[in-house]
Amino acid sequence: MKIKIITVGKLKEKYLKQGIAEYTKRLGKYCKLEMIEVADEKAPEALSDAEMMQVKQKEGERILAKIGDVDYVYALAIQGKEITSESFAESIEKMSVQGKSTFTFIIGGSLGLSDDVLARSNTQISFGRLTYPHQLMRLILVEQIYRCFRIIKGEPYHK
Repeated sequence: MKIKIITVGKLKEKYLKQGIAEYTKRLGKYCKLEMIEVADEKAPEALSDAEMMQVKQKEGERILAKIGDVDYVYALAIQGKEITSESFAESIEKMSVQGKSTFTFIIGGSLGLSDDVLARSNTQISFGRLTYPHQLMRLILVEQIYRCFRIIKGEPYHK
C-alpha cells in the first residue's frame, strides 16, 4: 500500500520534522509513505475574496498535478466529516479490500483548498472544528495514519 501526503508550503519547524520523521519510520512496516510539498502562493495579509480564490486555485492546480488517476483521495477540510480513529481505520481498510492501493491525503495552505481539489477528493474529513496550523496538521495526520494501521492490524497502541 502507498500513502501520499500532499501539502502546501515547506515545513520549516525542526520539532515538526522530527515528529513526522519518527512516524514515517514507524509506518515503514505498513506502507510506503511519500510526502509531497507543493509551493504556496505568496499573498499579502489582506486579500479580497477574488484574490483568495485565485490563491487557492493556483495552489489547487499544483496539488491536482500530483494526484494519480486511481488514487483514493482524502481532503482534509474543516467542513468535512468528523471521524474517529476507528472509523478512519475502517475506511482505509474497506477501500483497500475494494482494491485501492494508493491513498492520497491533501492538506491545503492557510486559505484552505480550491473547489477543484475538493471536487476531486473521494472523501472530505475533518479533525474537528478547531483550526490547526497546516504545518502542525502534517504531524497530526501522520500519527493518525500510523494509529489506523495499528488498529487494522489489531496491534496495541490505540486507547
